Amino acid sequence: SSEVLEAIENVIQGVLQSLAQKKAPVLTVANRRDWRNIEFKDSVGLQMIPRCTTKQIRSDCPQSAKRFALMLKILSMIYKMVQSNTYATKRDIYYSDTLLFGSQSVVDQIINDISCMLKIPRRSLHVLSTTKGFVAGNLSYTEEDGTKVNCTCSATAVTVPSNVQGIKNLTSHARFILIVEKDATFQRLLDDDFFSKVSPCIMITGRGIPDLNTRLLVRKLWDSFQIPIFTLMDADPHGVEIMCVYKYGSVSMSFEAHHLTVPSIKWLGLLPSDLERLNICKDALIPFTKQDENKLASIQKRPYIACQPLWKKELEIMAASKLKAEIQVLTSLSSNYLSRVYLPNKLQFGGWL
Repeated sequence: SSEVLEAIENVIQGVLQSLAQKKAPVLTVANRRDWRNIEFKDSVGLQMIPRCTTKQIRSDCPQSAKRFALMLKILSMIYKMVQSNTYATKRDIYYSDTLLFGSQSVVDQIINDISCMLKIPRRSLHVLSTTKGFVAGNLSYTEEDGTKVNCTCSATAVTVPSNVQGIKNLTSHARFILIVEKDATFQRLLDDDFFSKVSPCIMITGRGIPDLNTRLLVRKLWDSFQIPIFTLMDADPHGVEIMCVYKYGSVSMSFEAHHLTVPSIKWLGLLPSDLERLNICKDALIPFTKQDENKLASIQKRPYIACQPLWKKELEIMAASKLKAEIQVLTSLSSNYLSRVYLPNKLQFGGWL
C-alpha cells in the first residue's frame, strides 16, 4: 500500500510543480488500445511494449480538461481507500457522483488508465469489479474475510469472488478445468451433474466476454493446480474471440497480461470441423453476418494465430463455409449429447487443439 500511496503522491507532486511554474498540468497515459503498442509473446500472450506511444490529458484543453479533473478525483478516492484499507467497486465509485461521472464506462476507462499510468494492478488500488462469472465443481477455498466456500456441494454455482487476490487455502481433486462461454450451457452441464459424473473437474463461465475477476480466477487456479484448462465455446467468431481473451489477453488490458493470461489453454469445442464430422444438419447452422466476416478476418490477422496452425485451419473452415453454430446445436443429435457423448469422448480421446 505504501507503494500505491507513493505513486499517487508523485503524480500530484508533478501537478503542483507545473502550477508552481505557471504551466498547465498534464497527465500522461499509455495508448492502451493501439495494436502498435502491443507485442505477442508465446509465454505471456499480448503484452504492452516498454516504450509505447502515449497520449496527454491536459488541464488547459477543452476536450480533455474534464477527464483530467475526473482522474484527479478518482486518484483522491483511491488514495483514501488505500490509506483506510477499505475497498469499493467501480459501481460504488460511479454512484458516489453520477452527475459528475456521467456514465459507468467513463469510470471504468479512467480506472484502467490510472492502473496503467501508475503501473499498479487494479486490485492493488482497492477497486473491485462487480463480478458476473460463476464457478462450480471440485473446489473449495477461504475468502479474505474467513468465509469458507465449497463449490462441490452446491447444486447451484458460486459467484466468482470479487477479491480473487484475497482467497486462500484452495483445494481441489479436479483433473481439469472447463471454461464455458455461455451461462445457459454452463447451467445445463450443472443440471446434468457433469463435473462429478465424468471425472472431477472445475467449471467456470464468464457469461460471455469474461470480466477481470473471472480471468484472475482462471489464472489463480492454473497457478495453484497446474491442471489442463479446456474451453467450450460456440463455433463462431465471437466464441473464438472470447477464448483468445482467456488464453492471450485483450489489447486494452495488455499492461496486466502477466496476471491475467493462461497461454496453455486448449480449444476443446465446438470446433468448426466437428460440425462436418458429426453430420450436423445444415439447416441447424446460422449464416454469417457482415459483422461475423469482419470479426473473423481480424482474428485471422492476429499475431497469435500464426503460431497455432491447427487453430488457423479451423478458422479457415469457418471462413469457407460462412456458417456458425451455437453449442446448443448438439441437442439436434440428442438432448444430453453434450454431457453424455461429446465432452466425454473429447476428453478421453484427446479431441482438443
